[in-house]
Amino acid sequence: MLKTRIITAVALLAVLLPVLFFNYYPAVAVVVLAFFGAAVWESFRLFNTPRPLLAAAVWAAAFGYTFLLHGLNGPVTFWLALGFAIWLLRFTPTLYTGLPPAESLGNKMLSVVYAITLVSCFVAILALYLRSPLFLISAMALVWIADIGAYFSGKAFGKRKLAPTISPGKSWEGAIGGCIAVVLLSAVSVLAAPSFPWLQDTFVVALQAKRGWALTIIILVVICAFSVIGDLFESMLKRRAGAKDSSNLLPGHGGVLDRIDALVPVLPLAALIAGWA
Repeated sequence: MLKTRIITAVALLAVLLPVLFFNYYPAVAVVVLAFFGAAVWESFRLFNTPRPLLAAAVWAAAFGYTFLLHGLNGPVTFWLALGFAIWLLRFTPTLYTGLPPAESLGNKMLSVVYAITLVSCFVAILALYLRSPLFLISAMALVWIADIGAYFSGKAFGKRKLAPTISPGKSWEGAIGGCIAVVLLSAVSVLAAPSFPWLQDTFVVALQAKRGWALTIIILVVICAFSVIGDLFESMLKRRAGAKDSSNLLPGHGGVLDRIDALVPVLPLAALIAGWA
C-alpha cells in the first residue's frame, strides 16, 4: 500500500507541478476541469444520486463553459461567498444534526448544495492560481500542515474524541496540535520572508503584512477549524454510504474527494481573504 501511495503521489506531482509553474492557463484549465468532474462524480456517488456519471458530466460541462472557456470571469466573489456561507450555515450544523436519509428529497437537495461548494472550491483554486501558483500552493499548504500536525499530535496526545460517531480516529488534541503547527510554521515563514524574497508571494506573509499578527492568527485558527469540518463532513458521507474511500481513482489514496475534502471549505475563504488582504 505504501509503495502504491508513493507512486501515485509522485505521478500526480510530476503532472501538477509543471502545469502550475509553466503558467500555461489552458493546461491548468484542463487539469482543473478533470479534477472537478471527478470530485463531483464521487460526491454524487456518496449521495446515492442516480446516474452519477451523467450528472457529473453535466456539472463539469457547465463549470467549463462558465469559468474556463473564456478565463475566470463573472461573479467570482459571489461563488466564493456562497460556498463559504453554505459551510458556515448548513454543513457545520449537519455534523451535529446528521444527514437526511439517503433516499429522501432532503438528501437529493443536499447533494446539489454540496456540488455547489465544489464549484466554489474550484473557482477559488483558479482565483488563487491567477494571483500566482505559489500563492495557491501556500494557501493549500496550510491545510496540509494542519492535517500532518493533527496526525502526529493525535498519535502522541490524543485522548478526547473529536467526533467519535463520525471519525473515531480524530481527537481534540490532534486538532489543536494541527492548529498550533500551522500558526508556528506560518510565523516562521513571516519572520523568514525578509531573507527569502520568494516568501513574499505566499498567503500568510501577504496577510500578515496587511493585517498584522493578531488578525492573521485568528484567520489561521478559523482556517484550521474549517479544514477539520470539511474532513468530518466527507467522513460522514462515506460512513453513511458504507464506503472506505470516495472512489479508487487515486490508487493508494482513495478518491479526489479524499484528498481535497478539507480544502473544499477552506479555499473559498482563503480566496475571499486574499482579495480583501
